[in-house]
Amino acid sequence: MSHRPRSGLAAVSTALLAMSRHLEVRDVLKTIVASARELLDAEYAALGVPDDHGGFAQFVVDGVSDEQWKAIGPLPRQHGILAAMLHEEKTERLADVREDPRFEGWPSAHPDLSDFLGLPVKDGDETIAALFLANKRCPRQGGGCGFTEEDEELLSILAQHAAIALTNARLYERSRELTIAEERSRLAHELHDAVSQKLFSLRLTAQAATALVDRDPDRAKGELQQVAALAAEAADELRAAVVELRPAALDEDGLVNTLRTQIQVLDRAHSARVGFDTRGIRALPAAQEEALLRVAQEALHNALRHSGGDRVEVTLARRGQGAVLGITDNGTGFEPRAVRRAGRHLGLVSMRDRASGVGGRLRVISAPGQGTTIEMEVPGG
Repeated sequence: MSHRPRSGLAAVSTALLAMSRHLEVRDVLKTIVASARELLDAEYAALGVPDDHGGFAQFVVDGVSDEQWKAIGPLPRQHGILAAMLHEEKTERLADVREDPRFEGWPSAHPDLSDFLGLPVKDGDETIAALFLANKRCPRQGGGCGFTEEDEELLSILAQHAAIALTNARLYERSRELTIAEERSRLAHELHDAVSQKLFSLRLTAQAATALVDRDPDRAKGELQQVAALAAEAADELRAAVVELRPAALDEDGLVNTLRTQIQVLDRAHSARVGFDTRGIRALPAAQEEALLRVAQEALHNALRHSGGDRVEVTLARRGQGAVLGITDNGTGFEPRAVRRAGRHLGLVSMRDRASGVGGRLRVISAPGQGTTIEMEVPGG
């Protein structure tokens, strides 16, 4: 049976589209390696992102099982042919890598490599990775096997687009880190304001109770009961803020359980009732799940702090291959266009950015006296 890959522009287009679909750096690296291996019909492919200490910050392989990869041991260092690709910034096409004078061997569990094609992945003048393939699977006439000049040209094209995809993914992750830092700063300010107000009221009430103990014990008792209530409210504010400040355990708990846990805490911490209903949800790409969670947090914050309503309903349901999130309150509502003109966006701009950043869309449905619904839909994977 032939192992020849799909050929021509269709195969290149498929590989480039696959790279452009992902926003997480690790996903982009894995897609680059898998696309290169399929496109050039190699048995093995790998991509290493160098660090500043002679090793690799990330190293992704395709064609090696998880068990075999664990048996190989630590990540390789920047030496031999890998170092040449990174530091001399040139393509390496070898009939047998084992016969090259720079070859320094490999661990006993490492697969046996022969023909080799590798090149640096560059962003402008900076080499950001080394991409290489080994063991061409399609035999050429006469029983030999090896990478061709055409393979080299194809890999060069792929590497140029890989640099773009990897750079975009890095920018996305940095942007997300900054956004998370900004959210934590906002939550810290809210925590400070809310708890400070509660503690100030608690202190005044305790002082009043102290003054009333001797001359009006019944009133003093009432003031002490108020002290207990204020202390409980302050504790609830702290618990709610801690949940929001803590990184969401999406990897461990999934979107549904993470949302449910946060909504339960908010329901206890606020006088308004907060409900949650979910139907038919399937696992979504990590970036989409995080975007849904962050939009839910922002919309819940608005509803509980600003709407004046006594009920908030959160729904999360499957729609096609994706999902739709809804946050509805029965508060005072507003005129969305008037809010935009006044420059009071209530976080709508950041929510729209989050939705569009993962290929989704955001709808805001509201009118004075009719409550508000924030709806976000994502396409799935």
